[in-house]
Amino acid sequence: MKRRNLILYMALSSLFVATSCNKFLEHQPDDRTELNNAVKVAELLANAYPHGNYITMAESMSDNAGDKGGTTRELPNSSAWNYVDQVDPTDIDTPPYYWNACYKAIAAANYALEAIDKAGNTEEYAASRGEALLARAYAHFMLVTFFAKAYDPATAKTDLGIPYVTLPQKVVEGNYTRGTVASVYENIEKDLTEGLPLIKNNKYVVPKYHFTTQAAHAFATRFYLFKKEYAKVVEHANALYPGSTVGEDLRPWNTTYNALGYYELQAIYTNSTEAANILLQESQSEWGRSYAGYNYGLSSSLLGIFSPANNPSGKQLAMATKIFGGTEMVYNIPKFKEHFVKESINATIGDAYNMVPLLTAEEVLFNRAEANAMLGNSAQTISDLDKYLSKRIINYSATADKFSVEKAKNFYQNSSDKDALVSSILTFKRMEFMHEGMRWFDIVRLKIPIEHVSANGKNKIILGADDPRRVIQIPQDAIAAGLEANPR
Repeated sequence: MKRRNLILYMALSSLFVATSCNKFLEHQPDDRTELNNAVKVAELLANAYPHGNYITMAESMSDNAGDKGGTTRELPNSSAWNYVDQVDPTDIDTPPYYWNACYKAIAAANYALEAIDKAGNTEEYAASRGEALLARAYAHFMLVTFFAKAYDPATAKTDLGIPYVTLPQKVVEGNYTRGTVASVYENIEKDLTEGLPLIKNNKYVVPKYHFTTQAAHAFATRFYLFKKEYAKVVEHANALYPGSTVGEDLRPWNTTYNALGYYELQAIYTNSTEAANILLQESQSEWGRSYAGYNYGLSSSLLGIFSPANNPSGKQLAMATKIFGGTEMVYNIPKFKEHFVKESINATIGDAYNMVPLLTAEEVLFNRAEANAMLGNSAQTISDLDKYLSKRIINYSATADKFSVEKAKNFYQNSSDKDALVSSILTFKRMEFMHEGMRWFDIVRLKIPIEHVSANGKNKIILGADDPRRVIQIPQDAIAAGLEANPR
């Protein structure tokens, strides 16, 4: 893969430098490059997506990571598993690095929007304006998800948010506040609803690296699921996948994937040719080379979640047949292929990159299924779960394996229809997104308790529903610059 200039117009190389309060953006864009036409603005937007990877911290904090009992401790993995605040903003795959990556993306979006406004916001810029607004909304959403409490209608107006930045920073000094979760969500929704109708898919060479209308609707299903506006989740999912069409884009785990070897599966999983991938982003990350060998990951204690006895379908899902590795020190499903970029032609050192699926068809299906369950539309939930299981159960039978409320309630006894269906969805999602960090979103959104137990069973970390460590600490430089720290 050709190495990109990750920040064509450097709006921030470090956020919140400790030497002066209220320094939010340290560098201005390169004055030698003028954003004086629609092509240049569109090119800038390649940098409006976070080039950092959240998966290491999200997966390590979740209950998808067990202690394998090894002696090696890589800090991005071990600090997250132990809920220890990480402070070095230069360490890739850490919260400070991801925070910076998101604000760099936001800065690129804001400079693009400024250039569009200066050009008169004409029709030739409309598609870029839509992409910039969606990219800005997405980066802020990811920041508020990791660095603030999950949206709760009862407390969102008082819960600390994150700075929502809507203007390019032209001077070093600037006053920024965290606002509230409610205010951040209001701004995200404003950008989302304004930007979505402007997007034109035919403007992109490789659409899956950009916010297409499909990606915008997929993001909206995630946003409104967090906001608990379930009718809007269904609305946006249906706009993307009307009727039963979502089944056409689901990963073919029990057919095509089932026949693939390790490296074949690794090559296709995050490829733009894979129909399930709706939005992809290149990120500097060592996740692909490291996740199998990290001490905190898919341990033998977690293999049971893939057992037919531990999911409400009662059947073996095909992902379980693609767990490779002779010991738990390297158990993994091969989802990520590293792209290594040398510093020069003859160099032996360089940087590791991964393609990360930011939005997928599977997530949209699960979001719609859960929203319909919450709305009492059990039949629609069952319909989506049937589509999903038809691509997952080995030797699937449309009659014998048809899902039902009864199956869900037999597995989750003494539950209501709604609760049994939602629990079923969460169980399938946990398996589906192993190694992808998605489990953490459900954990914070639904306040799911977690226990991290040491391999010898002697030490236990309990993360209760309201444990402040669920909210990742904002970077130390941000705190030194005057932003209020998250409680500890």
